[in-house]
Amino acid sequence: MIRPWYQLTMLAIESQTVIALRLMKLSSGGTEAVDEVRRMLSEKVSAGASAATTILTGGGVDKAIKDTRRHVRRNAKRLMRRR
Repeated sequence: MIRPWYQLTMLAIESQTVIALRLMKLSSGGTEAVDEVRRMLSEKVSAGASAATTILTGGGVDKAIKDTRRHVRRNAKRLMRRR
């Protein structure tokens, strides 16, 4: 029972980091900002489809959240590296 709440809390915290890093990149403007917007939009659609597929095929909400957290962490690392 506690595990999904922990995963959701961590996802919320990690997502805030990615949001802050993306806002910094977007505020700088230029082609990198445009590329980031495109990447962000395609990732949102892909992540939603992936989470839905995981849940609908019996993977469960916990697995869907873990997978989403993995993507969020990758984005954080990528955005921190390119600053």
